[in-house]
Amino acid sequence: MEQLRAILADLPTANLPVTVAPRPTLPSESIPENSVMAGIMGSGGRRDGAWVPARHNWAVGVMGGCKLDFREAQLGPGVTEVHGFAIMGGVEVLAPLDVRVECSGIGIMGGFDHKGTVTSTRDPEAPVIRVNGVAIMGSVEVRVRYPGETARDARLRLKAERKALKQIASRSPRRPAP
Repeated sequence: MEQLRAILADLPTANLPVTVAPRPTLPSESIPENSVMAGIMGSGGRRDGAWVPARHNWAVGVMGGCKLDFREAQLGPGVTEVHGFAIMGGVEVLAPLDVRVECSGIGIMGGFDHKGTVTSTRDPEAPVIRVNGVAIMGSVEVRVRYPGETARDARLRLKAERKALKQIASRSPRRPAP
């Protein structure tokens, strides 16, 4: 373990939180039932910051895009659903670390992606963000990121982590083949 600390000591830090406190949730009666956001032939809609998502959020991108950032959102207990529908456009969902993310969808000549640059929580009591839908010649992307972390910050963090893992692997003693 000390060898690992020595290797990682010279890596740049991003001052990101390592542990995440449980997310407080709003009472069920203060959560709206449905919400619709559409981006049609333009940059479309964007929800970020401290907002209250509905139980069922419909995000439609037709030759345009929608972005839903749940990292600072005030969620209700249980499941918050995102129904993403993209035709030659895109829907992007950013999830925080302290929720469980469930994702299922279909990409037809497009993509339906769930990439966690960090792992979301496994806490069974945590709120759930469930993303489902269809992408036709477009994309629905679900990403788990630290609060305030940009796509560039995430790429740089991942690059530093891969480099550290390579250094650890190159310094570990190799066992002779039997």
